[in-house]
Amino acid sequence: MGRCPRGCPESQRVPLDEALGIAPYQQSSEELVRLGCLLSVMMPYAQASEVLRQWSGLSVSASSLWNWVQQVGQRAEAALAKALDAQASGQTMTPEPIDEVLAALPLAIGADGVMVPFRPTPKTPVGQVQWREVKVGILARLGTRVTRAGERVPQLLRRRLVAVLGTIEAFIPPLQLESTRQGVDTAPLVVWLSDGGRGFWRVYRTCFASAVAVLDFFHAASHLARATQALFGTLNSAEAQAWFRRWRHLLRHGQAYRVRQTLTQLIHLPGWSTAAFATLLQVQAYFQRHHQHTRYQTFDRLGLPLGSGMVESACKWLIQQRFKGVGMRWSEDGFNHLLLLRLAWANDRFDDLFPSVPKSLTDSSPNL
Repeated sequence: MGRCPRGCPESQRVPLDEALGIAPYQQSSEELVRLGCLLSVMMPYAQASEVLRQWSGLSVSASSLWNWVQQVGQRAEAALAKALDAQASGQTMTPEPIDEVLAALPLAIGADGVMVPFRPTPKTPVGQVQWREVKVGILARLGTRVTRAGERVPQLLRRRLVAVLGTIEAFIPPLQLESTRQGVDTAPLVVWLSDGGRGFWRVYRTCFASAVAVLDFFHAASHLARATQALFGTLNSAEAQAWFRRWRHLLRHGQAYRVRQTLTQLIHLPGWSTAAFATLLQVQAYFQRHHQHTRYQTFDRLGLPLGSGMVESACKWLIQQRFKGVGMRWSEDGFNHLLLLRLAWANDRFDDLFPSVPKSLTDSSPNL
């Protein structure tokens, strides 16, 4: 297609423009922009540019892909802000459609944080990397599956993700919004899964205080290891290992109260060094604080997960695989816009960002 340098209107008409849905002066179709953004969601921009060239024969630079992501990311940002404003104003939020089988399953919710490298100064790679925490939440229906050994184990269905670069206060509204979309008010059982991070337990108390809360068993066991080391000065002796295994067994099989009781007795004994006493006091307070969240035998009977692996896996898949490659350092806008697109794809809403692209040409579901 040629264009007259003088801007003569007749020379700027192409017969297929209307059929292809190409606006005046538009250089790329919405379909191509969508495909470029989708590839950028999954891989670095330079790699996405090469894959796009190999697949379509069209040469689109990595910087053009970056610009497309920023443009579409701004639309996603505006849509999220609008939804959050509606939520804050008290408007009733409509849950997403869900079939009856999934609606009858418990809704599991978890949250954790992951660090991402950022540039210290915008638009320049100069300076030392700044590591900032991204809060990640996951919501999923808890189904079951049968292993080859015939054992029934939990299975996550209809997973939805939330992620925010910011404080706990900034993380809570998007998580509340997504929980409403996933039917938190009508789920037969809501389960909160997390490790011992106080900030995320504050999310639980603020948003899901009526839910069944499960403290990650392996995180709890690591605190028993700390207490054991304070007792014996090492974890390597046979006596220390035996003590730790006994404590862990009691915790796992419904006798967490005996663990708390033993810790309380120990901190009242004289003769501890300052460091050992401080550790035992911290661990005792930890288990006292989470005494309702360590009923692992009960949780096991209910078929609930005992660990927060689902959110740790989400952190790796959503954040680390795309944002923590070799040499990567991000600007805040560049990170946020790409993150919103990656979330849209993971949550099966990517095509909503490209309403003019025919649905017959799109299939962006990540099959989560």
